[in-house]
Amino acid sequence: MGTRRYEQVVRADAAEQTRRRILDAVGEQLRAAPTEPVSLEKVARAAKVSRSTIYVDFGSRAGLFDAFVMDLYERTGLRELSEAVAADDPREHLREALAAAGRMKSRDLDIYRVLHAMDRIDPSSAAEAVRAMEEDRRGGVTHLANRLASAGLLRDDVSVDWAVDVLWTLSSFESLDLLVTGRGLTVAEATERLVTTAERTLYRPEQVRG
Repeated sequence: MGTRRYEQVVRADAAEQTRRRILDAVGEQLRAAPTEPVSLEKVARAAKVSRSTIYVDFGSRAGLFDAFVMDLYERTGLRELSEAVAADDPREHLREALAAAGRMKSRDLDIYRVLHAMDRIDPSSAAEAVRAMEEDRRGGVTHLANRLASAGLLRDDVSVDWAVDVLWTLSSFESLDLLVTGRGLTVAEATERLVTTAERTLYRPEQVRG
């Protein structure tokens, strides 16, 4: 490797390490003070960078949270969720997507909980990122409801809009957290209850597993 190429690799590696420290510092602050607005001063201090470096790397406070949420997705199981959504059978899509989403959130339950609360706690920083996260989920459950309808799986008295509302509720972080934190269930147990509830509520009787 030539000297110029080596220097480019070193700089790129250093930039990625800096970015990693900044994102980790955001997570650390959310865990340490979940009810307080995130301070860029504290993030910069913990990451050992200047505030200007944060703005250079992420563009804005909102850009930092967008990047943090995407990093959270990727490290907790976005690929696994994407694979579940791609299932040929819409029934497997429902079952595997809810299971993958449950495992994904459980890998950093505290951070997901804080993010879902931050729309009210610190909307100036996290609201756009959280709302984008929820819009992705809204699109996902709408797509699933339409797949179930197209396959003739929905009960006669269940419209696509009704199915979207049911799936929206059962796939929410709050539903999972109520069962895991509030009822003391494992993620697998909670997911099974959510999936079974969805199937028994939406499917024609002959499609519901015994």
